[in-house]
Amino acid sequence: VDRSSFNRATMQAFGIKANALGILIATAVALRGIKRKSLSKSGAASAWMVGYLSICCGMRGFILLLFYQLGTMATKYKKEKKQKRDAAALESSIRGPSQVFACSFLAVVFSLIHAYYYGDERTIDFAQYPIPSKLTCAIIAHHATCLADTLASELGMLATSPPILILPPFRSVPPGTNGGVTLWGTSWSLGGGFFIGLGILLVDTISGLSIKPVKTLLYASICGLLGSFIDSVLGATVQASYYDSDTKLAYLGKRDSNKIPKSAQHISGLDLLTNAQVNLVSVFMTTVLGGWYIA
Repeated sequence: VDRSSFNRATMQAFGIKANALGILIATAVALRGIKRKSLSKSGAASAWMVGYLSICCGMRGFILLLFYQLGTMATKYKKEKKQKRDAAALESSIRGPSQVFACSFLAVVFSLIHAYYYGDERTIDFAQYPIPSKLTCAIIAHHATCLADTLASELGMLATSPPILILPPFRSVPPGTNGGVTLWGTSWSLGGGFFIGLGILLVDTISGLSIKPVKTLLYASICGLLGSFIDSVLGATVQASYYDSDTKLAYLGKRDSNKIPKSAQHISGLDLLTNAQVNLVSVFMTTVLGGWYIA
């Protein structure tokens, strides 16, 4: 790879520094996840792998850590209050491999493609570096979607006004219903994308790459909002939601599951996909749309 055409301040992909940082930080994150019970052992092993590969590809790999940290904080925030509204919040918040890969796999793949075919990270410039720029924008869209959906789900549930189903007839639904949206949750969708944009601007500045603050923040915010919208539409259609007036909790899953009371009423959707599968589909769609059409 010809490295003369871009800033040498960037961390060399899979160089000595990148490998050392990747091993050190991925190990720290995995061990911390086990200690704080946010990751299972297999989830920690998966997180180690994606963390190591992401950072080895360049400084933008640190955005994955930003998502993990903010997402974990949002999940734990006012957990007791959320447990009174959503049965899923009563379950263990320990993430396994499926949850780890759903929120990282595509970004790692695009990062590896960039590192293998185009080398070190470059300034986002479609005129000079068209394909590397598309790959980078796809990675931004990926992380923006993941964080936007996490913040909208975890913090949007705390909204004081009842959610509205995202599809017709746009009726009020209980908090915790898949596909239910609020203005508060939607604002966190924008915020999630915005935070990812800030993270990209920071790491690119550290790398000595040229930045475009307004365009980057606007793009990341739009991708976050779009990804969260797609996730909500999928949640309202291919995930079954129930509500039980006795327990005053929303439930997700199969009707014959022991976790769902017989008295629970069906609210919306068909039981076709799990949360992890919905996340993967919404992330894939936004990543492709963001990298190849919106950017």
